[in-house]
Amino acid sequence: MIRIAIPVLFLVTCAADWPQYRGPNRDDVSKETGLLKEWPKGGPLLAWTFEAAGVGYSPPSIVGDRVYVTGGRDDDELLIAVDAKTGKELWTAKIGPTFRWKGNSWSAGPSAAPTVSGDRVLALGGNGDLLCASAAGKELWRVNLPKDLDGQVNPIGGGPRNLGWGFTAAPLVDGDRVVVACGGPKGTLAALDLATGKTVWRSVELKDQAAYTTPTPATIGGVKQYVVLTNPGLAGTAATDGKLLWSHRRKAPYGTEVINSPIVKDGKIYVTVAAGNGGCELVTVAKDGTEWKVAVGYSLKSPANHHGNLVLVDGKLYGCGPQWTCQDFATGAVLWTERKLGTGAVTFADGRLYCFAEGDGTTALVEADPTGWKELGRMKPPRASKLRQPQGRLWTPPVVANGRLYLRDQELLFAYDVKAN
Repeated sequence: MIRIAIPVLFLVTCAADWPQYRGPNRDDVSKETGLLKEWPKGGPLLAWTFEAAGVGYSPPSIVGDRVYVTGGRDDDELLIAVDAKTGKELWTAKIGPTFRWKGNSWSAGPSAAPTVSGDRVLALGGNGDLLCASAAGKELWRVNLPKDLDGQVNPIGGGPRNLGWGFTAAPLVDGDRVVVACGGPKGTLAALDLATGKTVWRSVELKDQAAYTTPTPATIGGVKQYVVLTNPGLAGTAATDGKLLWSHRRKAPYGTEVINSPIVKDGKIYVTVAAGNGGCELVTVAKDGTEWKVAVGYSLKSPANHHGNLVLVDGKLYGCGPQWTCQDFATGAVLWTERKLGTGAVTFADGRLYCFAEGDGTTALVEADPTGWKELGRMKPPRASKLRQPQGRLWTPPVVANGRLYLRDQELLFAYDVKAN
């Protein structure tokens, strides 16, 4: 269903854009500069509120003067384009039926962030409907992960068989390919042709059911690959053909929701899972001739982050697990913990952490400092969602792009001005 067609031929990304899940480099680090170093009393100025984002936990993606978000309105999940300056809706395109199941009082609708690449926008629905649309909202192609690719999600923790809490791994565009974590007997990962949606390869040696994590692109040992985390453990697949390069299978698989994407730096891979055999782990991967060597650097019970990931800044990890924590990436040593804000998600921009509490949306601006929690302001969104499920929380990660801080509470998307001056 196309409501309004806005003629946009090509979108060129700039340094301050946020074109995909977790930002330009999929690490929750914004390239933005010139932002407020501290907030006035009551927080930064609210530029606009978009009130029709629908149900779902999808974070927005921002390119130029467009904000893209997905959400469920009644029976349909939609890809929605919003004017970044005014907060006005420009067009919608149908993704598929709204994801929900009987007894689910936590979530409904889509959870994966849209991915913007050139003149194309990729949007994944909770039922596995993958839509490729033009930047003007025209449908170009679509693929259903369960029906067309035999995709499966690990249902441990809740949800229907082979579907669980729905497909949530945001599409990864790499050149002329779209990589999706579809899971299932034909391969955990699938690479599709960006132009047509046709399958290019499957990771036939890696056949885990998908978790709720998005693959992380990395180059390790000079080999470009995709690092993927599932309930059984970690694996790396070659970007060229999906061949399994290495794997790390845990002695005790994660017992429930695996949500956060791996953080990769110089062949070291950090993962954190909160529930069911959770904790944090640092795995080192190195290439020795034609062989791959995998070793565990540390494996700890905390921090254990459920939603919102941790962010790596200057060798230190910041995030919630469940209290706010600063941890040394290389050694695992916890440098400080703080409970001045409720459990939540984090992103980083211009030397500051944007910490978003899942309980009521209180957001704190905190200096990224390994010596302690240094708060530089806080605020709370002016109102709460009326559509959020009874046991749902504000689980959408915050986004900072083009001088704006974006916070989402289901149908409500708030845009705050955080640019200095």
